[in-house]
Amino acid sequence: MGVTYKYFGAPDGATAARVPVTMRPEELGGDELGMGGLFTKIKPETVAAMVLTGIQGVPLHKVPPLELVVLHPDYAVVKLPMTVVDPLRGVGEESVGAAAFIWSTVPDRGGPRDAFNVYQLLHEWQDFSVRLHEAGHQPYCLVWP
Repeated sequence: MGVTYKYFGAPDGATAARVPVTMRPEELGGDELGMGGLFTKIKPETVAAMVLTGIQGVPLHKVPPLELVVLHPDYAVVKLPMTVVDPLRGVGEESVGAAAFIWSTVPDRGGPRDAFNVYQLLHEWQDFSVRLHEAGHQPYCLVWP
């Protein structure tokens, strides 16, 4: 089955910790905190590394760690550094395309991903980062099996 990741915005850690956790992914509407969320099977560490190395040129060993907000036997909530979403707001098509190509060559558990799929994913993340910024929210991720 695998782990599901629900990325969402919240003004602070206390609000993020109150995310409804009894709901399954198909029951979460994305606006439970007044902020359109983003569902994916991609780990937050991977997203952070992809944005910071692929777009910002940060060496992989300098990617900041995620901050644990809640650890429960059934779920966890982590906070992503703002440096993961902020750079996406101002980059153009050329940078997104280059990052997608670079990331598509990095093998993951399922093998290398198609560059166009990664490109589409990056555009979803761009939209997400704009919504976060406009709402004054920080990025969080709800993780559950």
